[in-house]
Amino acid sequence: MPATQTVDLSNCDREPIHIPGSIQPHGWLLACDAEMATVLRHSANAGEMLDRSGDINGMALDKLIGDKATHDLRNALATAPQAARPALLPNVELACGRRFDVSVHRQRANVIIEFEPAWTGRQPLQLAREMIGRIKDIEDVDRLIRASAKLVRAVLGYDRVMIYRFDNDGSGKVVSEAKSMELESFLGQYFPASDIPQQARKLYVQNSIRVITSASGNRVAIEPVLDPSGQPLDLSFAHLRSVSPIHLEYLRNMGVGASMSISILLNGELWGLIACHHYREKTLSMAERVAAELFGEFFSLNLLALKQKHKLNLASEARQSLDRFVQLASHHEDLNALFADCLPEFRSLVACDGVGLWLNGAWTSIGASPPAGEVEPLVRFVNGVAEGQIWASHALSNFLPRAESYSDTVSGVMVVPLSQIPRDYMLFFRKERLQTLNWAGNPDKSYEVGPLGDRLTPRKSFAIWKEAVIRQSDHWSDSDREIAEAIRAVTVKVVLRHSELMQEERNKADIRQRVLNEELNHRVKNILAVIKSLVGVPTRPEHQLRDYVTSLKGRVHALSHAHDQVIRGSGNGELRELLEAELSPYSSDGSVLSLEGPLVVLDSRAYAVTALVIHELATNAAKYGALSRGGGTLGLIWRWTDAGDCEILWTERGGPTVTTPTRRGFGSALIDRSIPYDLGGKSTVTYDPGGLTAHLLLPSRFLSGIGQASEAAPVPHPKTETRAMATIDKTLPILLVEDQMLIAMDAEMMLGDAGFTTVMTAGSVPDALAQIKGAVPALAVLDINLGNHTSVPVAEELYQRGIPFLFATGYAERSIIPDAFRDVTIINKPYDSDALTDAVMNLLRQPDATHG
Repeated sequence: MPATQTVDLSNCDREPIHIPGSIQPHGWLLACDAEMATVLRHSANAGEMLDRSGDINGMALDKLIGDKATHDLRNALATAPQAARPALLPNVELACGRRFDVSVHRQRANVIIEFEPAWTGRQPLQLAREMIGRIKDIEDVDRLIRASAKLVRAVLGYDRVMIYRFDNDGSGKVVSEAKSMELESFLGQYFPASDIPQQARKLYVQNSIRVITSASGNRVAIEPVLDPSGQPLDLSFAHLRSVSPIHLEYLRNMGVGASMSISILLNGELWGLIACHHYREKTLSMAERVAAELFGEFFSLNLLALKQKHKLNLASEARQSLDRFVQLASHHEDLNALFADCLPEFRSLVACDGVGLWLNGAWTSIGASPPAGEVEPLVRFVNGVAEGQIWASHALSNFLPRAESYSDTVSGVMVVPLSQIPRDYMLFFRKERLQTLNWAGNPDKSYEVGPLGDRLTPRKSFAIWKEAVIRQSDHWSDSDREIAEAIRAVTVKVVLRHSELMQEERNKADIRQRVLNEELNHRVKNILAVIKSLVGVPTRPEHQLRDYVTSLKGRVHALSHAHDQVIRGSGNGELRELLEAELSPYSSDGSVLSLEGPLVVLDSRAYAVTALVIHELATNAAKYGALSRGGGTLGLIWRWTDAGDCEILWTERGGPTVTTPTRRGFGSALIDRSIPYDLGGKSTVTYDPGGLTAHLLLPSRFLSGIGQASEAAPVPHPKTETRAMATIDKTLPILLVEDQMLIAMDAEMMLGDAGFTTVMTAGSVPDALAQIKGAVPALAVLDINLGNHTSVPVAEELYQRGIPFLFATGYAERSIIPDAFRDVTIINKPYDSDALTDAVMNLLRQPDATHG
């Protein structure tokens, strides 16, 4: 942009913020040649910092700052070839005798050296280690984001810390916030993409941390602004780079005096920012800045890992749901009823407000969906755009203008075709984004407005964002589309398979009819043969004719029962009952039958097929096998497999010697093929000389009853104490007085995990007394020892106001508690989450408690 062109809101997206020609005043700068030998440019305050008058440009660097400092800087620069990773040297002593924290990096043909006042506090690695240690074990994305905002505020001391996430359209949302009690909340607030221009986003990617020490606009010029070739100094990677006047006015309009941001980068792209606001000027030392930078990089990596884990979990859950759907579809005859019954589960796979099904010209929906009269026009539109593939839009009315009439209910749609031709669809719907949004702060809050207008205020930005996203839903993400594609692949196969099965079933019905005629003839002959053998069973001389007739009637009746079940195929039945019915005609004093197995219930189809096979095996055993003469044994054992199938083992022993038949009749074919053909199971017969063995496998989809023998554990009644705790209002404000910021943050998080939403913290007696006067707490937790003083004055003020409180103390500090407060509850430090929560709960449950 030409130097003469004024920067305003109409062209701020083209403002050359990387070459401002000046720096922020909390440090000073030198720019040298590529060999780091001669000073070419300097900030206007360099002479003051070096206690030197006269021109600095053209001087040898070692003469200006000293041989040792120059030597150390050159060595450091050699280890930092990337401008985005400047070399950092703390506490460097210059020739003038002053000490500075120094960073140095190479930018094109220049070496840029930045100087800041030396800091004597904790080292950056110690700070970073403490911060990282408090989030490294968090395994939930939302909890990580909430905890990190509180942590950054506790360690760096800013008045407000927000975690700001960018959406697909470049706009942003505040997804986490930690702030002073008196500030209004921006949590959940949206801001338009124009609030952060593209060139600023690029610099956020290049520089993971940006510190603005003062929003006043003071800056120190680079001398000269242009080099002999007319080029300004590129400060893209300089920490001291001055700030755009538009951004500074934005901060001032909000009352912000200083700010700091940490970039959150996922896979090299800008996901969001950790944005810090302070309402006075605030300088962040190089050590604190490095610690924040390291924390930001760890946070980004941890966030990426958790999001990838969450994505894998969603994919796994979607696959399990689709597997269940396929299993249901495998024996579901009514396709419309199948899809309609499964709509709630399909809805759970995708983040949406409703789902609709257009199948065979019929419409079914749950949740948010278009009005009934608009369904057919929508389907006609979908026919023209889907073309057998996933189609999605977050702004349906842009493509289908008549959809504007119901945009408050449906603004976004994702279409999943259920067939290869334009006919059947599943549609996922999302509401308009504005339907669920509310301004998070005080609606009467007024903002200072600068010369560039009220455009640069949060509320006006929000209004502009609302205008930009009207009649739009949240965008459909890549993950949403991937799950939709998985749904499409499965449902298309189910629909095609169902069509194939319908034709296959018609063909099978013809075959079954022919087989049935042969089977009836075959079974009648078998039944007559069995009855003949029963009638011809020899009786002992001592048995009366009446006993013989009674026994014969019972056996014929059992055979009739089994035959009736097979012919009618009515209802479900237990496997044991089927076996007993089929085998009871053959029980006699001369043979041994044994049945052993768990409860297994067969549906009507499996019952009929299994009864045919068992009857055939029993008939053959009575004719040729173990049941054909006295002393034979037949054992039947069945059990559940790990896959949920039922395995049946038929074992005959003690009969005539068995030989493999040379001719296989209809009965043998029935045994071998019925279960595999009709049920998709297995049937194997082995002809051992000592006796026939048959192994049958019935598939799980035709069975039930697994696990029914186990008793369900009784549901415990809630404890009385738990019910009492549930009645406590956890929005009551709690005052936490603690002089160690990290310990205070731990206690605040413990109370937050217990459900308390309003925890005020104070690090000193004056701060605590001021908070009590401004916002009266319902209860207070007082650290008795606050360094060089105690919290007794706070306790006395609480006592006078009738506010209950408790003390937190180490074992050696109990002696400093005044006698007047000897009865106050005491909890030990370091804090234990359960002990702290229980103590607070117990105190709040005392309706008459006034001072512990």
